[in-house]
Amino acid sequence: MTVVPVTSADLDGAEVSWFAALCSDDYQFLGVPDGALRSSWEHCSDIVQKAEQLGFRNILCPSSYQVGQDTLSFVAGCAPITSKINMLAAIRCGEMQPIMLARTVATLDHMLKGRLTLNVISSDFPGEVADSAFRYKRSHEVVEILRQAWTRDTIDHEGEVYQFKGVSTEPARPYQQNGGPLLYFGGYSPDALELCGAQCDVYLMWPEKKDQLAERMKAVHARAEAHGRTLDYGLRVHMIVRDTEKEAREYAEYIVSKLDDEYGKLIRDRAHDSISLGVAHQARARELADQFGYIEPHMWTGIGRARSGCGAALVGSTDQILSELEAYRKVGIRAFILSGYPHIDEAVHFGTKVLPELKTVSLPHAYGRVPSETPPTPLGNGVRR
Repeated sequence: MTVVPVTSADLDGAEVSWFAALCSDDYQFLGVPDGALRSSWEHCSDIVQKAEQLGFRNILCPSSYQVGQDTLSFVAGCAPITSKINMLAAIRCGEMQPIMLARTVATLDHMLKGRLTLNVISSDFPGEVADSAFRYKRSHEVVEILRQAWTRDTIDHEGEVYQFKGVSTEPARPYQQNGGPLLYFGGYSPDALELCGAQCDVYLMWPEKKDQLAERMKAVHARAEAHGRTLDYGLRVHMIVRDTEKEAREYAEYIVSKLDDEYGKLIRDRAHDSISLGVAHQARARELADQFGYIEPHMWTGIGRARSGCGAALVGSTDQILSELEAYRKVGIRAFILSGYPHIDEAVHFGTKVLPELKTVSLPHAYGRVPSETPPTPLGNGVRR
């Protein structure tokens, strides 16, 4: 299988992250609302604090207008209740005027003392159905303006969507002076790959067969190489790990045992990315799965019956999950953004069974980095686990 060059190929470890269920995405039984697991500040901040306690390096805080909580407000609230974990905040490009977004991000970065990373999103706004090429053009310009705000004295941008001349960047200087927060991005169209290759740091993928992931990484690498850049690669995937494979597979069946597929479709359709190319690939994976929902021995697509976006889980024993993660690392994946149901319970399963066996790091910033540089000191006690 092809191994794709990565920015952090010299790192002896991987970034292992968890997921804060801000968008009404926590269940005991998929598709069955549970008041105790609803998207509240109390519940979702508990997820963040448990993930930090268990040793996860980062936590994805997603964005959705229709369900859940405001992402950036939530991340701000997490600043004083955490001390080690990075916050991976989703930003929907164009939702906020980009210079004001730069200031907001800089403020958050100072509140978190540099523990901020960003997930760049290009989906439609409520009430908007925009052409894909326009959305990615808008995102490209937003990220370009953010980069200027974080690295230059003034913002000078003449684009199709935004035009600015000589705007001071003083209010928008982040805590991280090495180019600002790390930018994660996921997208499947040619416009998406161009945006990531030119502007972002970590390309995120949803679960597919390993050879398909490798081909996707090659395509992204080619776009980055055209801009003289090298990226890191990440996998967003759900997790079901138990002491034995039998227990893990039984739990997978248990969490969908009360799912009504019509209600599951309503859950999928309410998301703003429900008609995206990436979501179509997840649906295709479900179609190609065996009678039990598996597209590979430990990759189960049943999750996608009740959620848009990432729709598959790694299912297996501790040793099997460790082997799967190592196989992904050998392909070139350096970041794993994980989740499970319920989110706190599965974080504990993974955090006690698998995480202690992994060497974990926080990805260094790719901006201006050359291979000979020494990676920054990891968070926490300075020991790579």
